[in-house]
Amino acid sequence: MPKKKLKKEQEEEQEMKETQEVAEEQVLEQEQVVEFSHEEKLQKEVAELKDKQLRLFAEFENFKKRTAKERIDLFRNAGLEFFESMLPVLDDFDRAAKHREETEDSEDLKKGIDLIQSKLIGILEQKGLKAMESSIGKGFDTDFHEAITQIPAPSEEMKGKVIDETEKGYLLNDKVIRYAKVVVGQ
Repeated sequence: MPKKKLKKEQEEEQEMKETQEVAEEQVLEQEQVVEFSHEEKLQKEVAELKDKQLRLFAEFENFKKRTAKERIDLFRNAGLEFFESMLPVLDDFDRAAKHREETEDSEDLKKGIDLIQSKLIGILEQKGLKAMESSIGKGFDTDFHEAITQIPAPSEEMKGKVIDETEKGYLLNDKVIRYAKVVVGQ
C-alpha cells in the first residue's frame, strides 16, 4: 500500500502542478489581456485628446478669423457715424455758396459762415474733439506744444514762454491729436 499511496500522491502532486501551471498560464494571459486592454484604453484616450485638441485648435482659428474680419469691418465703418453727422454742415456750405452768388450783402454772408462754423464746432465737440486754450503768454510745454521757431523775447519775463500761436492744438477725448504750433521766446 505504501507504493499505491506514494504513486497516488505523486499523481495528485502532478495534477496539482498541472493545475497550477494552467492557472498560472491563465493568470499570465489575463494579465496580458489586462495589459492590452490598459494599452488600448490609453490609446483611445490619446486619440480622444488629439481629437479634442484638433477641434479646439480649429475653433480658435475660426475665432481669430472672425474677430479679424469684425475688426476690419469696424475700422471700415468707424467713420460712418462721424461722416453722417458732418453731412448737414456740408449741405450748409453748399447753400452758402449758392447764396453768395445771389447776395451782395457781406454781413449776411459773414453771419452764415459763423453759423456754419459754430455748427461744425458743436458736432466735433460732441464727438470728443476739443481745441486747446490759447497758450500765448504761458510757459512752453512739450506735452501740448510744438515749437516751430524761437525768437528773441520782447521782455525778460517772456523768455521760455509762448509768444505766438500759429496753429491751434486739439485734444480728442483728452488725448493730444495735434500739438499747438507755437513761437517761443528766447
